[in-house]
Amino acid sequence: MMLYEHKITLMAKIYSNCNPKNIQLNPKKETVDFLLNYSKALRVNCYNNMKFEALLN
Repeated sequence: MMLYEHKITLMAKIYSNCNPKNIQLNPKKETVDFLLNYSKALRVNCYNNMKFEALLN
């Protein structure tokens, strides 16, 4: 398993152990739109065990 995949798995375990009943999230629409647009523009390329991140705007 690659290091990147391991980090994702670890994050999933951490966040799945949270109790959502105790957390009140009320993000603004602008915040959600910003995060979605950012994630659409982010590209991660791996080459020879190196990771390159690029924002495609």
